[in-house]
Amino acid sequence: GYAVSWSGQYESLARAKAQLQIMVPITLLLIAILMYLNFRNMMAVMILMATLPLSLVGSLWLIFWLGFDFSVAVGVGMIALAGVAAELGVIMLVYLNQALARRIASMPLDQGPLSREDLQHTILTGAVRRVRPVLMTTCATIAGLVPILWSTGTGSEVMQRLAAPMVGGMLSALLLSLFVLPVVFYLWKAKVLVLSK
Repeated sequence: GYAVSWSGQYESLARAKAQLQIMVPITLLLIAILMYLNFRNMMAVMILMATLPLSLVGSLWLIFWLGFDFSVAVGVGMIALAGVAAELGVIMLVYLNQALARRIASMPLDQGPLSREDLQHTILTGAVRRVRPVLMTTCATIAGLVPILWSTGTGSEVMQRLAAPMVGGMLSALLLSLFVLPVVFYLWKAKVLVLSK
């Protein structure tokens, strides 16, 4: 008639992991729906959702470097990071689309299709205009979270594990939005638009 069961922190962690298995897909679905409502283009949503895991690379590296195990706080930090990284990606794609629309609108009617060099120049121009806002968002987020990351005292263990994915992930999200997204946008638009040599 004896039984053994794990209780205490393990029981709480198992319950929280079960809830996270429901909340993470719901969060990602909501992010995808909001992006679709913004762009009205499924390809833009797929690009942003496919590049979203790249922003988690920095958070995984920092968590590994600090020696943190996966916990509920780390999971919540990653969910928050996914939202901020999606925001950075949306900002970049909006301005790349606007730069491309301005370039196409300014073309003479008899010019023909956009050249690859024009597309590259247009994307570079749109990306450069977003460097400062993306850097400001990233630096402000990191500056707000670094004191939490290095704090000591009551409750700091939980807060550090909440802040670590955000700090590490913001660095990789910055590189993603400034370097990877413009290249992916170029590859996408080069196939969609009929380009001249």
